[in-house]
Amino acid sequence: MKTYNTTISFMTKLYIFPKKGWVTKMINVPNVKIGIVAVSRDCFPMSLSNSRRAAVVAAYREKGLDIYECPITIENENHMLNALADVNEAECNALVVYLGNFGPETSETLLAKNFDGPVMFVGAAEESTSILADERGDAYCGMLNASYNLALRGIRAYIPEYPVGTPAEVADMIEEFIPIAKAIIGLANLKIISFGPRPQDFLACNAPIKPLYSFGVEIEENSELDLFASFNEHANDPRIPDVIKDMEEELGEGNKMPGILPKLAQYELTLLDWAEAHKGAKEFVVFANKCWPSFQTQFGFVPCYVNSRLTGRGIPVSCEVDIYGALSEYLGICVSNDAVTLLDINNTVPADMYEKDIKGKFNYSLTDTFMGFHCGNTPSNKLSFCSMKNQKIMARSLEPDQEPNITRGTLEGDIAPGEITFFRLQSTADTKVRAYVAEGEVLPVATHSFGSIGVFAIPEMKRFYRHVLIQKNYPHHGAVAFGHFGKQLFEIFKYLGVTDISFNQPSNMLYPTENPFCR
Repeated sequence: MKTYNTTISFMTKLYIFPKKGWVTKMINVPNVKIGIVAVSRDCFPMSLSNSRRAAVVAAYREKGLDIYECPITIENENHMLNALADVNEAECNALVVYLGNFGPETSETLLAKNFDGPVMFVGAAEESTSILADERGDAYCGMLNASYNLALRGIRAYIPEYPVGTPAEVADMIEEFIPIAKAIIGLANLKIISFGPRPQDFLACNAPIKPLYSFGVEIEENSELDLFASFNEHANDPRIPDVIKDMEEELGEGNKMPGILPKLAQYELTLLDWAEAHKGAKEFVVFANKCWPSFQTQFGFVPCYVNSRLTGRGIPVSCEVDIYGALSEYLGICVSNDAVTLLDINNTVPADMYEKDIKGKFNYSLTDTFMGFHCGNTPSNKLSFCSMKNQKIMARSLEPDQEPNITRGTLEGDIAPGEITFFRLQSTADTKVRAYVAEGEVLPVATHSFGSIGVFAIPEMKRFYRHVLIQKNYPHHGAVAFGHFGKQLFEIFKYLGVTDISFNQPSNMLYPTENPFCR
């Protein structure tokens, strides 16, 4: 049965963007409504917690941000139940537990246990020596007991790096919590839809399912035949001309292969309709799809451009059935509220390129640099320029020495220079979850190559490559967020219970496996 007769939510949002279709707002991420609940130890004045909570709320709203202020201050379990009912009625999906004083360790942690969403714990700093005798709150001490009780009950919570502060400082901490909360909420409401097994000899894309369930993620696995059948049902879809028009506007002068656009438009509609029809009890969807080699011979194109368009709208479509790659991309979208990409950690920078374009201009060694590449899946707004091309590597084997046909559909161009975060959340074959995160930049250096590609620089990449990526058996794909989001991603990984989190360590910090005699 054809599914395209029903207007779907993804599609209704798809064409509301300004000219060229590049996206300023992600359509596949949660909105965070945060609430704050003050707690008070019964031997401390409740008024102290109340006044300090009000000051935090005022400081937060001065930033132009909104927060729900729960009027119930918690001293005991009955208060906790009333406060829980209140924030639920207010439809809060993230919560700040604020220790205005020492706080009641049992009821405050039970609030976190019973609240269905991410929770942050933070405490009040003392204001002045003039009131220290009568209005000292001891939240500095209370945070210790709160953390002990959270661990005792196995409750996950976000605790900032230094979780005690003035109203303005606490307001800043809450703002930093928002993207973390967004990612946690997003995962709990996420379905990963995959098509096909991973390509032959791509064991690196192995994806144990069990850890996904621990994050709250659901997965739906389908065959390529299922996708092909749905694609064929979308032949002559009346919406195809509108999608083609949008593609033409986005590509502009880069529309070098216009003849392939009808098939690409048909495929885009297929994925969007499938997402709407199959998301079920979940609210958000990502894809992990097999994209070669039979895809080209049967569908008659490469899907890269469509992947880039959906990812640019907040619906990641990872290549090569990389399920954890799609999951990582989604975290990056939630954190950055912007498009991401998924790239091969691909090749070294040639020495002559380094000498000509990098050395003396940027503070990086040759081994700090590498080239990140994929066929053509990076959103157009993250490229310095873009053109519709054909997949050069596939053409060598599938249609050598002839005009490209079935290998058309890549979006190619140099990735725009600027700050980036390279990261990945991954399960090993024996279901141990680990992650890495490294901040760096894309350099304004011409790549002289093909695909979606950029010259990347990450401090101490040489050592990170050997003692994290190789030593810990990470796959070749890394998610890329456009900006520095290492702090937020690191906290998300901690919140999810990941204990093995790696980063690009500075030169004075040895990796456990690093040979000190090789330095």
